[in-house]
Parts: sequence; structure tokens; C-alpha cells
Amino acid sequence: MRTVTSALALALTVALPTSAATSSQEASAASAAEPILAATPPLGWNSWNTFACDINEKLIRDTADAMVSSGMAAAGYEYVNLDDCWAEKERDPATGRYVAHHERFPSGIKALADYVHAKGLKLGIYTSAGTETCARTMPGSLGHEELDAQTFADWGVDYLKYDNCNNQGVPAQERYKAMGDALKKTGRPIVYSICEWGSNDPWLWGDSVGGDLWRTTGDINDSWSSVMSILDQQVGLEAYSGPGAWNDPDMLEVGNPGLTRGESRAHMSLWALLNAPLIAGNDIRSMPAWARDQLTDPDVLAVDQDWSGRQGAKLRDDGDTEVWTKKMSDGSVAVVLLNRASAPAVIGTTAAELGLPQANSGYAVRDLWTNAASASRGTVRAQVPGHDAVMLRVSAGGTTGLPPMVVVDVTPAKPYIGGAEANAVTVKVHNDGTTAVTRARLTLTAPAGWTAAATGSVQIGSIDPGQTGTATWLLTADRPDLGPVNVTASASWTWRNQLYSGTAAGQFTVATAPPAGASHLSDLTWLYAENGWGPVEKDMSNGETAPGDGKPLTIAGTVYPKGLGTHAPGRIGYFLGSRCSRFTVTVGIDDEVGDRGRVGFEVWGDGVKLAGAEATGAGAGVPLDVAVDGVDLIELRTDPVDGQNYDHADWATPVITCT
Repeated sequence: MRTVTSALALALTVALPTSAATSSQEASAASAAEPILAATPPLGWNSWNTFACDINEKLIRDTADAMVSSGMAAAGYEYVNLDDCWAEKERDPATGRYVAHHERFPSGIKALADYVHAKGLKLGIYTSAGTETCARTMPGSLGHEELDAQTFADWGVDYLKYDNCNNQGVPAQERYKAMGDALKKTGRPIVYSICEWGSNDPWLWGDSVGGDLWRTTGDINDSWSSVMSILDQQVGLEAYSGPGAWNDPDMLEVGNPGLTRGESRAHMSLWALLNAPLIAGNDIRSMPAWARDQLTDPDVLAVDQDWSGRQGAKLRDDGDTEVWTKKMSDGSVAVVLLNRASAPAVIGTTAAELGLPQANSGYAVRDLWTNAASASRGTVRAQVPGHDAVMLRVSAGGTTGLPPMVVVDVTPAKPYIGGAEANAVTVKVHNDGTTAVTRARLTLTAPAGWTAAATGSVQIGSIDPGQTGTATWLLTADRPDLGPVNVTASASWTWRNQLYSGTAAGQFTVATAPPAGASHLSDLTWLYAENGWGPVEKDMSNGETAPGDGKPLTIAGTVYPKGLGTHAPGRIGYFLGSRCSRFTVTVGIDDEVGDRGRVGFEVWGDGVKLAGAEATGAGAGVPLDVAVDGVDLIELRTDPVDGQNYDHADWATPVITCT
């Protein structure tokens, strides 16, 4: 890796990983006179996610203005990056150079770069390591690397995103090295972003061909399933990142319409923990205040920009809840508590699991999104809404004057069967702090149409450190509608004569018992269904995004009249109520995508994996026969194995046998 020359960057060179293609000795010798352009992960904006080919010079100028006026520039964002479609279809016949699109960019790229530079920002540009770009609107740079690199340098370009389309089968390392060498030859510092989609493991060789960052996956989109799929593909890449050589899980979708505010918060938290380049992909000219605040939060950006030897990584995976951590250069640990499920959950870890030293005075815990600070005796947990994350920074010591870490939790019982006995809901107050809290009062708010009756006292005189106070309510309703029921709890307590409070949310489901005998799951009502592309389809393939647009379920030429057509990643849950004994199914990739696609299928019961199989578009269906005795909730899961494109996953003839 190349040597950092600034005073700040010199502090970032500790314990740098070296790619498999370059030895540490070679990197040290080669980098003596070669400054690192991306000493910290680049921060900027790119046009593609929101505008695709609908770009012009006014949009780019207005975006540069907005980067300054919104506070993004002051927060550290500096790159304003054009993506595809900025050039004419043909090169200049006299010089062979790129020609800026006459209608979209009549002033030319040099004038645009001058405008962006006058704002104190930098301009990025795009092309592909092929004969055409991905949108096929302009030439690629394959065979024109030196000419194009020099053109970009002459225009004052500061950043190049180099895509992988129409590459004519030329080996990736050869193509990307040619452009890396060409950029270096210009003498202009241009950040080199290798957009190879992770197809040939660029983390092993990207640094050696001059890359400053490299995409690890295919394209992102503004959906929860896309963000989670790309996150999963970052596991195991921790050793291949560092100053001037960053893993890039693709641009941000924060603020785009396909993500909720909570999903955007989780996305931003995780990308920051991964030391990812943070390249915004929304319309920053008109973004809501919450999106601006997420993109510019100083504490979250500080995690992304801090280097202590390794990017963040997954610490623990408990199914739908995960703990991700990153050691910081000051000895603290950044933590992301991730809830992939749709229902809220309490997620926790401990100081010992985080690798923090023993601290007799406890641990200071700060929520980086709310700025709330508290003291913990070792347990670190939080209530996390569905499709959301909590981001914390935990330090040994420094607890003087901090209130105890107290977490409110509401735990409904298992799914409610209409006409059954009342459903019990317990509210808990966990005192994870270092001192006692007093005069706690617990409250449960019954949802509309339901009646809640406490089974005992809802007031607790004192809750000692490491202890939990509880109160239980019985909920009843007359013929409630099937589906999820949301409950809300709150609690108040006193510490050093000051009143504190917290809230929690929970969810249970009103369900019907499955019929006796053998039933196809596609004939039953699911509790929930999440799908990676469009809705889950009954008795037809996934198709596209519209409901009912699938075809007959077909795996390796065999047509199945009954089943579920899905797209990974996905989750489908059914209530069994401990009344069923056997589940059989054939899983596979639907023929509608040809021989493409690769999916992991799993059957879970009450949070425990019961069976699994992997299927590809080139293979036959895989039969599963699963014992489900005593299972209340069965969940069918599909997950991408190597990216989610073409992952049309069929659950064919899914039969549940019950008594």
C-alpha cells in the first residue's frame, strides 16, 4: 500500500493489511514517494442511483451548490461524481478523445470541473473497462486507457469510477492495471475506484493495479433486501481494507424512497462501521432534514473515517438479529445492533465480548444517533425497531456522572389464536447500569379493540444494578382480525432525584390453527412474507415486481402446480401451534431465469435452523423432509449465495402435515 503523507494520514498506517498480490516489503519500497489519495474512505455523491442517464451540467452544478449549503461539505463530503451517460456516443474523429454530450454538457467537462473546484469540491467521472459503458450510451476505455486518463487529467478530474461492462473477455487484472498505470502516468492525483462488482476478488489485487477502492458486489438498490444482501457479502473481507485501499460495498441509498428512515439509519450505520466509501446516491438538492442529518452526523462519520487496523466486522449472528463491531483508535469500540426482522427486538452484547478491558467503574455507552450517554456494568443492549439499527460507542471507564443504562423491553407471548385464553404480555425494565434506580412505574398501552389487565403491581420500589423489574398484563379481544398486533410499553424511574423514562414496542400475531391432515402452504395464510423482488407469489413463480405476474412453477423442466414463488433474500412465516409433525418440499431455482441464480434455502422452527439446501439454476430441485414436532412458528428462508441477481427461488409442493 502507498504511504500516507499528511500528518493525519501518518497515524493511519498502523497494521495495514497487504493484498495477496503485493508483499509488505514491495509495498513499502514502492510507496516511498507515492502519496495515498484516499487516506480515509472517500465521501461524496454520485448521480446514478437517483438520476441514471437523466443528468446534465445544471444538475451537477446545483448538486455542488447543495453539497455546500446542506452542510455536507463541512461534514467532509468532497466528491461530486458523474456516472454514465455524460459523453457523446462517438469519440472525436480527429483526436480520438471523449466528447462531452453536446446537449447535456454544452460547456464541457473542464468548465464543470472549474465550477466544482471553485466550491472547494472535487469532480468525479465515469467510464468502463470495456468497449462501451454499461448504459451503452458512450464508449468505454478499453484500448484507450492512456488517452482517456490524460483527457480526464487535462479536464481537472479528481476521481474515476471504472466499471466492468462490455469487457470483451479481457482478464480483469489486465484491464484495470492498464487504467491504473495510465492514471499514474498523468501525474495528476485521481482517486481510482475499481467497479469490478467483486467478480474476480478485486480485494486480492486491486491495490497492486493502482486502485484506491474496489467494489465488492453487484449494484445496490434502494430496498432493504438489497442492503442486507450486500452486507452479507462483506463478511470475511475485513483483512483486505485500509488507507488507500478500501473495500467498497457500493453507494449509499440513504434518503431514497425505497428505504424507510430506520432502514436508511441501519444502512448508514453499517457502511460507516465497515470503513466504506460513503458516496451519497440521493437527490441532495431536495432531501428531507432527516436524510441530511443521517448523512452528516459527525459521530457516525467519525467511525467511518477512523482507522485502527481493521474495518468493522460481524461479531455475532443470531438469525434476524446481529452484532457488528469495530475497534476505534482511541481504544473504544463502535457497535451496531442490527435487527433484520420486521418486528422490534432487544439486542445485546457485553464488554467482554467486545474485547474491552475490565473496568471496575463500568463502561460509558453513547448512542451515536441520539447522543444519549449512560453507564453500564458490562451488559450493552438496546431495543431496536424492525428493519433498523442502534449504533453505540462503548469505552472502558469514563462513567462519572452518567445515569445507569436502563432498557425497557416488552415481550408478548406466542401467536394468539382467536377464542383462546388471554395473551400474556410482559414489560421488563433492565438496569444494566452501575447504580440502582428507584420508583419505577411500568405501563402497557393496549392496541385498539383490545383490553389489557395487569396481573399484579406495576410499581417497583428499586431495581439494583444487573437486575430486571417486570410486570405482566393479560390482553383479550373479541374476534380480532388476523395479522400482527403492535403493543407499546413505557416505564419511568428515578436516579439521583431525577426522573427518566423509556419506551418499547412489541408485536404478536393473531393466527388460526392449521387444519388437520396434509395441506399445501400456498393454501394457508402466512403470518408474514418478505421478498427480495416483488411479492411472494402463490402457485406461480416470482416473475417481476407486479403481483400475479409469475409463470407456472418450473424447476429443471418439472412443473409444480402448487408452491411459493419467491426471490432471495426472503422470509415467509407460518403458525403451526405445535400441532404439526412433518414438512416436505422441493426447493430450486425457477426455469424462468435459465441456468442462472444460486440460493441457500433454509427451514427454521421457533428460531432454530431445522434443515437447509443450496440450489442453482443449472441444477435440479432438492427435496427436503423436515420433522416439525413441537414447532409453533415455521419460517422458510432464502438467501443469496453470490449476489441476488436471478435468484428466483421456488418452494415447490410445500406440504405440512398436522394433527
